[in-house]
Amino acid sequence: MCKIVFDKTLALLLLLLFAPVIIMIGLLIWIKMGRPILFRQIRPGYHGELFGIYKFRTMTNEKDSDGTLLPDDQRLIGIGRFIRSTSLDELPQLLNVLKGEMSFVGPRPLLVEYLELYNAEQLRRHDVLPGITGWAQVNGRNAITWGQKFAYDVWYVDHRSFWLDMKILWMTFLKVVKRSDISSDTSVTMEKFKGNAQ
Repeated sequence: MCKIVFDKTLALLLLLLFAPVIIMIGLLIWIKMGRPILFRQIRPGYHGELFGIYKFRTMTNEKDSDGTLLPDDQRLIGIGRFIRSTSLDELPQLLNVLKGEMSFVGPRPLLVEYLELYNAEQLRRHDVLPGITGWAQVNGRNAITWGQKFAYDVWYVDHRSFWLDMKILWMTFLKVVKRSDISSDTSVTMEKFKGNAQ
């Protein structure tokens, strides 16, 4: 209960504090890429319950002659690359925190299609609210394997505490400021999880 109150209070304060930045980013996306400004995708949250996660859009909707979206690296323009590399694309998730769908700290919400691929241990990552940042994010982000990522997520579930959350938030702040764990090619996302037999 204390964590929920802390999350919602901090989310409201940050929304007010970063309102000018949020408005400016929204205008830049609108000018450079058009609408929509926000990207919304269904993700599994607490106990696998589905919700819509919000992010700033970082890629154009350009398609080839067959009507298929171009590869990520061809649709990620300068403003999108900057927003993604500075993690500013995550700011709209403050709305998810206010709605009680996410926490500041917890396992990152992944794709719905992964739910049926988890083993029983990995599924435990859904025993807590998903987070904007998490133990796996400050320990390698996309540079670690899926197995390591899930191990970090479950470790957090078993060891979560207020002070661990504060540590993770501080480590996240340092990484964003130092721009560490940011690939020189931010268009590259982690390869999809294909199950534990891969």
